[in-house]
Amino acid sequence: MMQFTNGGECSDMVTINISNSHNTTVSFERKYSHSLTICEFKAKLETITGGCAATMQLELYSGNRLIAKLDDNERSLGSYAVEDGMRVHVIDNFQFMQENVSKFELSQEEYDKKTDSVRSFLRKNRLGKYNEEEMVKLELERKRQEEEDRQKLDEMAIGSRCRVTTKGQPVRLGTIMYKGPLDGKPGMFVGVRFDEPLGVNDGSANGKRYFQCDPKYGSFVTVKAIEVGDFPPEEFDDEL
Repeated sequence: MMQFTNGGECSDMVTINISNSHNTTVSFERKYSHSLTICEFKAKLETITGGCAATMQLELYSGNRLIAKLDDNERSLGSYAVEDGMRVHVIDNFQFMQENVSKFELSQEEYDKKTDSVRSFLRKNRLGKYNEEEMVKLELERKRQEEEDRQKLDEMAIGSRCRVTTKGQPVRLGTIMYKGPLDGKPGMFVGVRFDEPLGVNDGSANGKRYFQCDPKYGSFVTVKAIEVGDFPPEEFDDEL
């Protein structure tokens, strides 16, 4: 599920804590992208825990309550019910861990020398970022999407009525109040004032105001979530 820190809707990052079955050490407030596959996520955990991505098992907790086992390497981290503040517990034999060491992290040089790591596997099989042809395709697709979003954004007028469709939210109607970048966030966004209190802010994000509206009536969404059209405000009876 996409999140936007400090009141928005469009961040791809989640902040979680990492614990392990070797000791009681917890690595706090680690930020990871929702788009990471579990396989890629395990590779990043290798340098934090000293475990092996090929053998580690991951469990997602909210407090002490088990939420899910992250056991599908092909699924994305964001496809699980992961939220800020949750904890991922890493279970492994931790053959690289040393006793009486409260925190263990492999250096990049040490990690590169490992032959049983996910990075080594990806490199040998020309997968992920080690597949130059695939990376070129991904970059072309990214540029195509950016151009499509830019054209769509240019056609939007401030004050236009719109319909907003985002994952995990009801379809909402509102008015476009802002379009453009947000400080500290990549990409372009559309600021919407909703007809009902179904938003997450008051037209501001990270302490900066982009437009004015009542609390819970505003949100910043991605360009692709917006459909401009003749969407008159819905009328609601005062009594049923």
